[in-house]
Amino acid sequence: MPFTSASLVSFKTLNTNDGLADKSFVLTCDAAYGDDMADLLAVAGDNLLTPMILCFALGLFAALARSELTIPEAFAKAMSIYLLFAIGFKGGVAVADHGVNGQILLAMLGGIALSFAVPLVAFALLRVMTKLSVVDAAAVSAHYGSVSIVTFVTAASVISGQGLAYEGFMVAVAAAMEAPAIISALWLAARAGSGARMDARLWHEIMLDGSIVLLVGAFLIGAATGADGMARIDAFIVAPFQGVLCLFLLDMGLVAGRGLRAAKGVIGLNIVAFGMLMPMIGAALGLGVALLTGLSVGGTALMMTLTASASYIAVPAAMRVALPEANPSIYLTLSLGITFPFNLVIGISAYLAVAQILTPIS
Repeated sequence: MPFTSASLVSFKTLNTNDGLADKSFVLTCDAAYGDDMADLLAVAGDNLLTPMILCFALGLFAALARSELTIPEAFAKAMSIYLLFAIGFKGGVAVADHGVNGQILLAMLGGIALSFAVPLVAFALLRVMTKLSVVDAAAVSAHYGSVSIVTFVTAASVISGQGLAYEGFMVAVAAAMEAPAIISALWLAARAGSGARMDARLWHEIMLDGSIVLLVGAFLIGAATGADGMARIDAFIVAPFQGVLCLFLLDMGLVAGRGLRAAKGVIGLNIVAFGMLMPMIGAALGLGVALLTGLSVGGTALMMTLTASASYIAVPAAMRVALPEANPSIYLTLSLGITFPFNLVIGISAYLAVAQILTPIS
């Protein structure tokens, strides 16, 4: 039997004597449960065998094996621009089709709150698990409170490949979650007397980062032009998307593998453990906000992915300005060399599976 979250979790409304509705989750435990779990594992396995994930694995293997395989930097940048524009534009069109409502505002506020809060959790965990300095721990925590747009784009592709829809406004949520984490991390560093401060140059780095400007700009263009705009450029941003993403993730695998080789001797097992544990903690926090916001299965998986991801573009640029004494080999290797592969190979499939089980069917 095909897997549906309704076959594992049913959501019902009971009318009480006082006329109020009492909503409760009821777990269905019957003979079909084992079949559903088998189907669930099959879905997770299928996600691991997508061309995008396998292309990333190929790049990672090539780098670790010291292959001469390379992707020209200019071409890699062009692919990044294309992916950001495509996902932003499609998100804007989705919002134009459905309009702005209270759920959008709640999701935005929830995402911003998570971006402020996750660095505090990451910082506390780092201080317990590792011997990193306060400045290095603060810099790392900023990366985990912020988001990886590439991880988001990959998750959106996997979700769509499973025939699931997601809220288009999640693109706006992703953009809103970039900056708050940096503010939290600088506050943590300032408490320790590092001299970190928010000046005009840093605000420029945060608010006018190229990836954020492109993502938000494409989102606004899609929202302004709607379905008519999509019809005009459909052949450009829909059909080629999967192929471009495959090549881009091949390049990201190469970059991640080279980073792991270069960081040998700098990153210990305790730091590696943090790089795999923190995404799961972030995903759990994202799940809570998604359930409170009433997101769909696809939207819930995306919120979990956002809070599980770690920035490796916008935040490193900000840290170079705000915390120049922090060690880039630590925060870049953690975000790009450990957490990014973890999310692509294991995380996204796990987050989608959890969302399918726990998201109520409306």
